[in-house]
Formats: sequence, structure tokens, C-alpha cells
Amino acid sequence: MHNDMTVKIVSKNFDIKDSHKLEVALKHGRYSSLKKQFSMSPQEVTEEVYESGLRGKGGGGANTGSKWRLMPREHEKPAYLVVNADESEPGTFKDRQILEYDPHLLIEGMINSSYAIGANHAYIYIRGEYVFWAKRMQEAIDEAYEAGYLGEKVAGYDYTLDITLHRGAGAYICGEKTALLESLEGKRGHPRLKPKQQETEWFFGGPTVVNNVETIASVPFIIKEGFTAYRKYGTHCSPGTMLFGLSGHIQNPGVYELPFGCSMKEVIEKVGGGILNGKKLKALIPGGSSCAILRADEIDNITLDYESVAKNGSSLGTGGMIFLDEDTSIPDAMKNLFEFYHHESCGQCTPCREGTGWVDKIMGKILSGDGTMADYDKILDACKMLNGKTICVFAPSVAYIAESYISKFKDEFYALLKD
Repeated sequence: MHNDMTVKIVSKNFDIKDSHKLEVALKHGRYSSLKKQFSMSPQEVTEEVYESGLRGKGGGGANTGSKWRLMPREHEKPAYLVVNADESEPGTFKDRQILEYDPHLLIEGMINSSYAIGANHAYIYIRGEYVFWAKRMQEAIDEAYEAGYLGEKVAGYDYTLDITLHRGAGAYICGEKTALLESLEGKRGHPRLKPKQQETEWFFGGPTVVNNVETIASVPFIIKEGFTAYRKYGTHCSPGTMLFGLSGHIQNPGVYELPFGCSMKEVIEKVGGGILNGKKLKALIPGGSSCAILRADEIDNITLDYESVAKNGSSLGTGGMIFLDEDTSIPDAMKNLFEFYHHESCGQCTPCREGTGWVDKIMGKILSGDGTMADYDKILDACKMLNGKTICVFAPSVAYIAESYISKFKDEFYALLKD
């Protein structure tokens, strides 16, 4: 396994001038996986992706090929691919790099993936606030239609694919795949109950795969170079690379493609250039704001892969690393997040709708100097109520965050209590 920090699979063309335009994209390898893809059967393409160990890069980290394998090959309703570009997790800003600098890579990946799962219509559900990126993506789709890479006879082969770009209306919860599908069907963006057994998602009654932008953008490399080339990077359980977004109190904020398995400490020093203004690191959120916070003294032996981060009490999520320096007030940071989560709860489940509001309100009371030990305990009680009693993982994630902030930085919270 190579852990070379300069490897570029998804971000290879990001620095090339006008890389979003078709003529430039074609010069730099876009659509070059199609010849090999069409010499394979859909099942073979699925198996190639399965063997590569490609994991979903939208937060869950599930095996992509396993998801595709669940698609029924014979079904009376059409099959669909839905690409989740509803990037609304605070601290996460990687998918928009693909939409901005290499939209044709996403389209190529969608052709690969749709062919594999037997879909002739694919959707991109993009965050409503991403106006510039939606426009850029639509321009690339139009170019691809004009050049014959979309529509009937994709690239001259006997295969039809249409892509529709759909803009969301600004709800964080629509990043949850079933709420996204509800929204796409024209209904309110409420998550669906999970089925008892493993099965595909359903869009208007048709079997559907929902994958994140970066996941789909990783497929062309796997098809063209083969699964062993992808497995050269990363770790055995987390193969390949991921786009990591570094933000907060870091010297070099930005999006960097890194192989899984890099040392977290090394990434902070070598890639991030250390903490801003030479200050000390106090805490780190490793994968977007819905991951548990880590103290600076907990990160020494962590590597950037799903297993290592989970073993150390947090999750890799979407790779959005948020750095907090020694001067940061953790209770302030938590209040800031809870205002967001309180506002973004879809309100379908009572524990989540009420619980996020309670925690937000109690945090306000504590920060204003009126909080007591009973209020502190109330937050922990609310966390028990939030966990495992709702339709989707929004509430459990929020409980997980609150518990991590409160237990790891007890002293800071205690210092604000009246008693």
C-alpha cells in the first residue's frame, strides 16, 4: 500500500486551466474509460467496483459495489442512479471542487455507474445554495449531450443515458438519502423508515442507487486502471484516496486528496502547515460537524481511515477536518453547532424536533451565566432521549456530538455553571 501524499485520482485535473470545458477535459483523459466499460458486461463493471473496495465518501463509508449488487436485474419499473450533491454538512466542501473543476469526471462516472446498475436515467440532486456549481454542472451536461456522450447511443455505443440536474431548496436533511428521494419525488424532505433487510432505495417505485459525488467520480479510474490499481493506495479496509477539506485554525486551509491511512499528525503539520499563528491545537473535528470532537492529546496515533478514527471514538465522515486552537471556547463552539442542528431538524420525530431545541436553549442559559449543574445533567438526559428513538441518524449524531463536547471538555462547562 502506497501512502504517498501526492497521489491524485479524483483531483488530477483540478489545477489545469479551463478543465471544466469538454475540449480540455477530453485532452486530459475524460471519457477514456468508456471503451473498456462497453467491452464489459454490467455485472463485470459492478464486480470491478466491488473488488476495488471503493467506499461511499458521503459520510457512511459503505462498500459501493455491495450497494450496486443489491440492484434487481429484472424489474418492471426503470432503475435509477441518483448522485447526492447536497453538500450541506458544516465543514465539508469537497464535492463542489469536482463540480467546479472537473464536472465531466462526474458525468463519466455516472455513465460507468448507470451502465453497471442498468439505469438509463440518472439524477444529480444539488444543494440549492450551490448556484454557481449548478450552473457549471448544467453547462457540462449540455456539452456532453452535444458531443454525443449523453442521450441515445452514448459515445456511439448501444446504450442510452439521460442526466437531470435537480436543485434542492436548502434543507440540510435532504443530504440524507431517503429524504433526498422524497424531495426528488416532489414531497416534503422527510427521511423514510429503514427496511428490515438490506435492499436498494426506491425512486417512484423503481430500484435506485444513491451515491455521493466523490464516490461516483472515483469510478472511472477503477474501470480504466482496474481494481488492483485503486487498491495500491490506502489501507486494506479503506482502499484508495479521499478529498479532505481542512478548515478552521489551520495555516493552509483547502481541499487535499490524500490516500487513506495517512498519519493525522503528519497531515496537520505537512499538509496543513500547522495551527494558525503558531498556536497550539486544542481540538479537532475529523469528518464534518456531525462527528464527535477529539482532543489534541487523542490524535497522536490516529490515521485517516474509517477504522482508525472509529476506534478512537469519532468517525471519518466526509473528511471535513475542522481545527480549533487553544483560544477556542468549546461551549461556544457547541452552541454555534446546536443553533444549526435545532434549525435543521426536519421535525418529523418528536425527540429530535424537541431535543435539539432543548439542548440549544440550555446551552444559551449556561453561556449567559445562569446555568446550574441540573442544566448540565439535563443535556445528558436529552442525549439519551435523542439516541435511537428516531427514523434517521440525525438525532443520534447530534447526541453523539453533545456527549463528546461535554465529557471531553468538562472543566470548560463546569466553569460556566453557577453552582
